Amino acid sequence: MARWLRPLVGALLLLEVAAALSFLHHRYEEMVQALFRVQSQCPYVTRIYSIGRSVEGRHLYVLEFSDSPGIHEPLEPEFKYVGNMHGNEVLGRELLLQLSEFLCEEYRRGNERITRLIHDTRIHIMPSMNPDGYEVAAKQGPDSNGYLTGRNNANGVDLNRNFPDLNTFMYYSGEISGPNHHIPLPDNWKSQVEPETLAVIQWISSYNFVLSANLHGGAVVANYPYDKSQDQRFRSHRRTVNTPTPDDKLFQKLAKTYSYAHGWMHRGWNCGDYFADGITNGASWYSLSKGMQDFNYLYTNCFEITLELSCNKFPPEEDLERQWMANREALVAFIEEVHQGIKGMVSDENNNGIAGAVISVQGISHDITSGDMGDYFRLLLPGTYTVTASAEGYQPQTVTTTVGPAAPSLVHFQLKQDVVRKPPERKASGTRTNNKALQKKVVPRATRRGTQR
Repeated sequence: MARWLRPLVGALLLLEVAAALSFLHHRYEEMVQALFRVQSQCPYVTRIYSIGRSVEGRHLYVLEFSDSPGIHEPLEPEFKYVGNMHGNEVLGRELLLQLSEFLCEEYRRGNERITRLIHDTRIHIMPSMNPDGYEVAAKQGPDSNGYLTGRNNANGVDLNRNFPDLNTFMYYSGEISGPNHHIPLPDNWKSQVEPETLAVIQWISSYNFVLSANLHGGAVVANYPYDKSQDQRFRSHRRTVNTPTPDDKLFQKLAKTYSYAHGWMHRGWNCGDYFADGITNGASWYSLSKGMQDFNYLYTNCFEITLELSCNKFPPEEDLERQWMANREALVAFIEEVHQGIKGMVSDENNNGIAGAVISVQGISHDITSGDMGDYFRLLLPGTYTVTASAEGYQPQTVTTTVGPAAPSLVHFQLKQDVVRKPPERKASGTRTNNKALQKKVVPRATRRGTQR
């Protein structure tokens, strides 16, 4: 390169980095450009794909980070962040764009922590689940934005009240020893959800996500399932009944990981509210029906929490850098939480992976299943566990394993084919329960005022 060109090239590179790291609100076209800029800067570890379109036809783009983009590698967990589910809650959208640029830049710099994270994890980042709502909110801007303006999608629907209600079925089936995982959807579910919700459901059904967070605004707290109260006697809009999942202690640990890595969330006092350690059980805060985080837990293998990240739903641009610095470590640390518990392969006697094998942990009434290649991931706190793998047509296998505080324990299962058995006698008619019938018993969702997830 000619000597006189070097200063010019260097100046252009500095300008490119400065532009990439500028703290601005991004309209839809600008957001898309930012994503494709990251992909062009880190082409070997990124991929952009769309999971569908919004009501007004905008793509729901996802940026993937992986050492093998577009490919699921056995024993490599899948992680996702979803932002801007409510169109007027915009900080998560900007944080995820900043995170994308940060991961790319640090990978190019050779940052060992980020390089290891990208090599060992398949990370999916969706900055905006509700691009239509965002455009409505952005037209008013941060200074005059109404509290609810742009919250819903273009059809006026709150996307965090639009997922199939599996909580009611789960609460009912628990009384009759029904399923505690991968609860089936009602027959007519597609006619009840919005295009954005449909796209997300199909997305999370196609990838074996292990851990997730969706980013909101209006409060500062890490919220974990269940969002919907089990006690159906209450009908007020402000029900507060602690409703833990079987993985309650694990969810608390996940929420605290984010809270204590955040600049001030862990202090508890924020936005006029107090949450000990900066975390809360969703239903203990207020009951929410048909929410996304409960749906993830009950329909898939994914453990999801909801992150409320700012008192101001549409913070001014001059506050974005401070918010990024407060959330940067927390965003990375939470991704790292996907690497805990146990993982392994479930295979047959010929070492062929068994998809859909059920992984049960004694004492925790929530199972997960193996993915298409036979690999599974079960998030667990440190301790000793009795774990069973079972699959139709095979003899179950049970092992005892100890989980440490660092990397996940590797526990493989090789199942022997079951002998042919006499089919069980059919139960008398009328003894079966089904999800379709139960949907008629769903309690009407409550309306709320004030801060809403």
